[in-house]
Order: sequence, then structure tokens, then C-alpha cells
Amino acid sequence: MAQGVFAPLLNEFLGRYPDLRIQIETFAPGWDQEPREDVDIFFKLRAPKDSVRRVRPYPGTVRGLFASPGYIQSSGSPATPDDLTAHSCIGSGTWKLSRGKKIATPNILFRVVSGDPAVGLKLAISGFGISVLPLWMAKRPDVRNGLIPVLPQWTPEPITLCALFSGPSRLTPKVQVLLDFLDEYIGTDRDPRLRQDLAKGYFTDRRLASRASLDTKNPSGGGDNAR
Repeated sequence: MAQGVFAPLLNEFLGRYPDLRIQIETFAPGWDQEPREDVDIFFKLRAPKDSVRRVRPYPGTVRGLFASPGYIQSSGSPATPDDLTAHSCIGSGTWKLSRGKKIATPNILFRVVSGDPAVGLKLAISGFGISVLPLWMAKRPDVRNGLIPVLPQWTPEPITLCALFSGPSRLTPKVQVLLDFLDEYIGTDRDPRLRQDLAKGYFTDRRLASRASLDTKNPSGGGDNAR
């Protein structure tokens, strides 16, 4: 968020609102950890199951499996998700892959454990192995020729994104203008991560994110709990 979204957009945002000052802190706490009270807006990769703060979802990031042509030539291409267990993989946690209604969670022992997609990108391009990457990252003009899709029929879980913030029913002006400003960019053709590419196919539907957020905040409301 800091490097890919905020840094490219801050000049325009502060140009619109010259009386505002912004402090950006970048860190990665536990996914269910609450921010400090003095933090106005806190961006997370998924909404917490129980939070006293309000949640605004943004379009998530669609991902895929990628490796270099050299790696596939030397190690072969997996034909099924279970074949990934015999390959050199870069990632963390559990890779949950879906193909229609089918779900696969191969038991992968990662050669390199990292949740940073930038690390996965560099290692995949170098020919080290297979990594799950955001499509907007793997299909950038400067790297797309160095990567090929792996198991393209199987889709990893998207990266969800939400903003947590405190406040009564009426937002404070500084929070309101920042959230509304980001609405103009995140997940749209103007998203700075796309580098002027079109957004179609790279992000999830905002309406799905909104529903997931509501189900998370109200698990007894009749919908499936968001994961």
C-alpha cells in the first residue's frame, strides 16, 4: 500500500487538500491485531472477525501461479495442484487453489518462506521456482516475458483489502476525503499499480468485498462467514 498506492498518489491528494498532513507507518502485525488508538485509518489484507472499528472494503487483488520459462524447461510443469509438492516453491501459509467448485490445498514444503510478493517475483524470474503473484505484478511490461502461468486453470485466493477506522456514523472530514479519494483509484483503470494498464481481470468485484465485510461483522446474519 505504501509503495504501490500511496506514494504515487500522495502528490495529487495533498494538492487537493493542502491543509492536511499525512504520517505513514508501514508494518505487518498479526492479521487480527487492532491498530493503536491514534491511527486514523488502518489498512489490512482481510477484515478482522471482531472489531470495534468500522470497515470499508476495497477491490481485492487477483493472483496466479507463475514461474520462469527456464524453470519449467528444466523442472517440468505441474499437471495438478498436488504436483506442486515436488517443485521448488516460494510462499507461505497454505495455497488454496480453486477450479470452479473444486478446491485444492497441496501440502507444500516451501524452499523459501516469504509472504512478500516482491521477493516471490524476483525469485521466480531468476528461475528459482514457482510463486503466487498478483496478476498486475506478473503481467507488467517489464517482467511479463520472463514469466509464464503455471496451472492456469487453478486460481489462488485473491488478496482482500479493507480499511479500518474509528468514528461515529458521520466520518471526520480528514478520514472521509482520504477514503473517497482512494475509491477513485483502487481497483480501477487509474490504480497506480497497473502502470496505465486496464483493470479488468486484475481485481475482485467491490460488491463481493462489501458482502464479505458485512458477513464478517454479522456472522449470525444468515450469510457464510468470510474467511
